[in-house]
Order: sequence, then C-alpha cells, then structure tokens
Amino acid sequence: MSVLRCLTIVSLVAVCLCAGCGDDTAPTVSKEAPQVPSGSTAGEGFPPAGRPTAQEMAEDGGRIIMGSIGEPSNLISFLSSDASSHEVASQLYVGLLRYNRDLEIEPWAAESYEVLDGGRLLRFKLRKGIRWQDGVELTADDVEFTYKLIIAPTTPTPYAGDFLAVQEFRKTGRYSFEVRYDKPFARSLISWMQDIMPKHLLEGQDVRTTPFARKPVGAGPYMLESWEPGTRLVLRANPDYFEGRPHIDEVVYRIIPDNATMFLELKAGKLDMMGLSPQQYLRQTDGYTWERDWRKYRYLSFGYTYLGYNLKHPFFADARVRRAIAHAIDREGIIKGVLLGQGVPTVGPYKPGTWVYNDRLTAYSYDPALAAEMLREAGWQDTDGDGILDREGRPFAFTILTNQGNDQRIKTATIIQSQLKDVGIRVQIRTVEWAAFIKEFVNTGRFDAVILGWNITQDPDAYDVWHSSKAEPGGLNFVGYRNAEVDAVLEKARRTFDQDERKQYYDRFQEIVHRDQPYCFLYVPYALPVVAARFRGIDPAPAGLMHNFNRWWVPVDQQRSTVQQ
Repeated sequence: MSVLRCLTIVSLVAVCLCAGCGDDTAPTVSKEAPQVPSGSTAGEGFPPAGRPTAQEMAEDGGRIIMGSIGEPSNLISFLSSDASSHEVASQLYVGLLRYNRDLEIEPWAAESYEVLDGGRLLRFKLRKGIRWQDGVELTADDVEFTYKLIIAPTTPTPYAGDFLAVQEFRKTGRYSFEVRYDKPFARSLISWMQDIMPKHLLEGQDVRTTPFARKPVGAGPYMLESWEPGTRLVLRANPDYFEGRPHIDEVVYRIIPDNATMFLELKAGKLDMMGLSPQQYLRQTDGYTWERDWRKYRYLSFGYTYLGYNLKHPFFADARVRRAIAHAIDREGIIKGVLLGQGVPTVGPYKPGTWVYNDRLTAYSYDPALAAEMLREAGWQDTDGDGILDREGRPFAFTILTNQGNDQRIKTATIIQSQLKDVGIRVQIRTVEWAAFIKEFVNTGRFDAVILGWNITQDPDAYDVWHSSKAEPGGLNFVGYRNAEVDAVLEKARRTFDQDERKQYYDRFQEIVHRDQPYCFLYVPYALPVVAARFRGIDPAPAGLMHNFNRWWVPVDQQRSTVQQ
C-alpha cells in the first residue's frame, strides 16, 4: 500500500463528504478562510495543529522519501481513478475547498463561500494573488475552464456527473463566480474540491494526449521536478505557495512494487515512510532501535477490500452464485490469516461505526455446506467426479486478478482460492503491475474477478461507483452492476441535505447491494503507517496524518540531501 493511501483521505470527487442541513429549509451558510499574511514566514497564518512549540521553531530544508507500490497513471487528477495519481496530484494543485483536520469543509483557494436558496446556489470568492508555478495569476477563468473541461464530451473522466448537475455557472468578477443547481445537490460543495487546472496552459489542447499530464504546472505546495518512469517522482517545494512555503524541500516517491522489498529499504534507511503490513507492524518493528528512530501509528483506515465480479461473465450473472460464494468465504479467517487481526469485517461500502453504515445487515455466515447446496440449486454439479463443479459441460473455473506487490490482496486471493476449492470451484490467481492492472484490465473489463479496494470518504454518495450510468468503459462501475432501485435511491439521496433522510436511502442501497452481492465485501484494514522519528510537526487527527503535511519539518542537523538508491 502506498504511503498517502493509508495516511489520509484521497480527494476523489467520486467519493467524498458533505455536511447536511435541511432541504428547502437549509439555512444560509457563509464561510471565510483564515487570512494568510502576504509573504508570511514559516508557521504564520496557520492553525495551531502541527506547529512547533515556542521552544522549538520549525526549520526549512531536507527531503522525505516515501515508498509507493503504484506509479501514477496521469497527473491530471480527474482523468485518473487510481489513488497513486491522486496522491501526487494533491501536492501539485489546489481546489476551492478542502477538509480540515477534523473533516470539516473549509476554504482553500476560495477566500469565502456561501450556500444559498436551500442549497441550490453557491457563491465563491477567490483569494487574490494565488499564482500558478509559471507566475500567472489563478482566477475565476481557470475555475470556469476546469468546469467546462470536465463536462466536455471528449474528456474521458469518471467524475463528470457532479458537474453535469450544475444548471448554470456564472462568473461575477475576476475572482468571483456563482453556481446554480435546479435541485438541491448534497455533494455540491464536495464537487468544488476538484483540482483547478490552468486555462492558459491547457486551453486548445487535447486533454487525452497533452504532455501536461506528465509535466504539470499547478498552484499547490509542491512542483514536479522530475519523473523517472517506474523508479521515482521528485517534488520540490513551491516557494510562492500562497499559504507559505512548505518546510520540507523535496518529496520523493520511490516506486517499489513489492511490500517486502519496500520494508527492506525502510530498514536500510533508504525510506522515511511506508505503510506497514500487519506482520511488520506486530512482529518486525519492535525493540530499542525502532522505538528510538521511528514512530508507528494505527487506526481504522478509510478504505475497504473486496472481491468484485465481472457481471458480464456467465458464471457471475446469477446472484444465487454470488451469494453462495459469500457463504463459502471465511472473512474472519482472512482477517486473522492475512491481517493478523488488524482489521474488521464489513458487509458494504461504508466504514463500520459511521452514521451511514447499515448495522442491521447480517453478514453471510461462513457455511461451505450451505454454499454447496446453493450452487446445486443454481445448476452447478460435479457430473464427472473430478472435484470441480460443472454446468452444461463447462467447469466452474475462473481467475482472480489483483495487483503486484500488495501482499495482503495476494494472500487474500490465496485463502479464497483454497476456500472455494472446498465447494468445487477452481480458482487461478494472476497479479499484474498496478498501472497496467488499471488501464488494461479494470478499465476495459478484461477480468473474471478482481480483488481491489476503494477509499471511503466522509460523504456517503456512491453514485459514481454504483449507478448504472457509470457501468461503461473507463467508468468506476467497472463490474457492470445495474439495478433500477439502486439508481433511484442514489439519485434521491444526493438531492437532500437532511442526514436522517439520506440515512434511509443509503440503508436501502446497502440492503439491495447486500442481497445482490456484485462485490463480496471482505474487510476494512487498520492503517499502519510508520514515519522516521526525525520528522516533527505530525498531528494525528480524524483526517489522518497528512492533513498538515506542509507543516512537517526536520531539524537541520538531521536533514538529508541525497536520495539513496
């Protein structure tokens, strides 16, 4: 697992957060950003979280080296759905809004915003003086350009839906604009967390082939300095970042597509951060040296792991078969065997313990005998005595595809392979490098079944992953799930700000998906990040570790100036 993926929420507009009031009775909301002094020095204009004490002032310089299993596929964030791309892009660009440490929406590039007319009207005022890394000022023209680019029919993005809900976008000045919706849209504010793109650099280009995707120019805290394919990306601190220059000079993402190899590099001092496996966390990072030189963290992650079926495959078109497989898989056994207990089972696409999670659902019990009976009812029998079920002369054999380097997913696939063999299903396992896995298999539907994970953000809107309209090549509903009632409840849920009403819709959504089993939901793992002890200013919070990354720093006498191979 790459570092940022297990440390913070990836700001995918497909799966994010919104605060709720009423529907038509929603009160007017107005928020202003804290003022950041022009030319402020390190630490000024920021909230207390993560700041050094009066006795210990932050120092600029040094570099942090992070391990990442996956390489970004594209650094225009709305063209990609993989977390690796969004992790890097989050350091390069800015959005109008963002989450703070407590997962509350706050202004970012916006100086202020208002929610009016029961949520149908948003008004934004941009900060003045935000500059792209080439010195050009960021204005409402760039926001309008980004909006129009995302909704353009020629733009291959899975995130257009939020912006197609906009009835009217109207600039009201160089630094201001308003957005009107014909109906209340619960995700409206979350939509405007999307990265803003530079109009003066991208206008007139084919976004599908532009070199900008690998040589981006943003307005965020860091700038892309170099990208060695398959090896590393290096980011350098943006000295003109409007909130103040980040303390750490360079951020290096080393691409190491194997967790065990990554851990060896960490122990050798060639990495400063990574996400530990449960075995590494529990059994391989104890003792005086680890306690002196490293800091470990543990919390339930913002993501779940699942076995997803290609619903166009004839074996998986029958929901009875998918439910039978759910009874043949021992989730608790997987959590003990793969995660060493460092995770919790889940029955749906939300984080257990949160308000939206439907805790009335009963998990499919581990019952191989029941699974075998259900498969027989669906027409699968071992007619030739070879131990493998067959139907109409075709054996029940399929391949689980997952990404290289993710030991947890590979071990999970191996346990599932053994458990399904017990009920007469033969499973093969194939691993593929991350970028190829997404581009050549997931996005194109070239798979029988996959083991993958989704990030879980605070807002429960699941439209982009589960709505029938997203079951298209390159869409996030890549398993091809279609259900008219699910479509209806997802549409209703995103049209109200009332949390109790949304809860009813999302409970019903979970009930239907639980019945249909397009995914076999497996577990939510604990995030187990480790960070070198010399990094100061880390502020664990509901939003994870990385929410104040720009304020992390290293004492001068502990800074490193070379990237070790």
